[in-house]
Amino acid sequence: MITVIEEIIFKQEPLIRTGFFFGMLGVMGLWERLFPTRRPVVSKPLRWASNLGMVMLSTLLLRALFPLAAVGFAGVAASQGWGVFNILDLPGWLVILLSVMILDLTIYLQHVMFHALPVLWRLHRVHHADRDFDTTTGLRFHPIEIFLSMGIKISAIALIGAPPVAVLLFEILLNATAMFNHGNVSLPAFLDRMMRMVVVTPDMHRVHHSVIPRETNSNYGFNLPWWDYLCGTYRAQPAKGHLGMTIGLSEYQTTIRVAQLPWMLALPFWNPIDSRSSKDNRR
Repeated sequence: MITVIEEIIFKQEPLIRTGFFFGMLGVMGLWERLFPTRRPVVSKPLRWASNLGMVMLSTLLLRALFPLAAVGFAGVAASQGWGVFNILDLPGWLVILLSVMILDLTIYLQHVMFHALPVLWRLHRVHHADRDFDTTTGLRFHPIEIFLSMGIKISAIALIGAPPVAVLLFEILLNATAMFNHGNVSLPAFLDRMMRMVVVTPDMHRVHHSVIPRETNSNYGFNLPWWDYLCGTYRAQPAKGHLGMTIGLSEYQTTIRVAQLPWMLALPFWNPIDSRSSKDNRR
């Protein structure tokens, strides 16, 4: 059964998510401006326009192709009694907690898969081709990758029966932590160590955007860091340090086109074989 609260969440979901999105973007943008960690190598206005243009395009297309989105589908699943949590008699708070954790694990596994399979890496390299690392990098995903990710999330929701409130909470957390951990900011070392116990920090995730393949293939988490610890994909620091490391992909270090929206949209459909083979990409 769908509760009154869940019905309200279903109707107001776009407004709620939009409010959190722009709030987090504003906070991170101000933080980066006041206390940046690294100097940009590409024009920031160009990058921001392209990266934000990418997320706006993906959102419009996603709403057109998946009008219910993840939260709406969770409402359908609840009304139809689909999924494990709609069968088991568990406390509501526990169902919400477990749903958020399972969905986060799903996104971690999805991220690993997009690195491991060459056909999916062709899509995901749009995200990694960014030569700078800031909060808009966390929004820079090709629309096709966004569609596939939504399909994976919907499948997971149908399987576990995640309630709408849990899915909305997860979507807000995923979006907010993606902007946070891609921020061009750093925390004091002691605070960073403490926070890494419960959330992926900017210094932790920045390692993942290194041009060095063994570093690119580590720290896959977006929200919870536990999966990297448990699965052996955690790497504490980049070999050359956060100021000395090179961000992006080695094959796209000499072009400004990586910051241009048309180039980003076209990237998966040309140059199918990277200078890093799929085998090298897993090292």
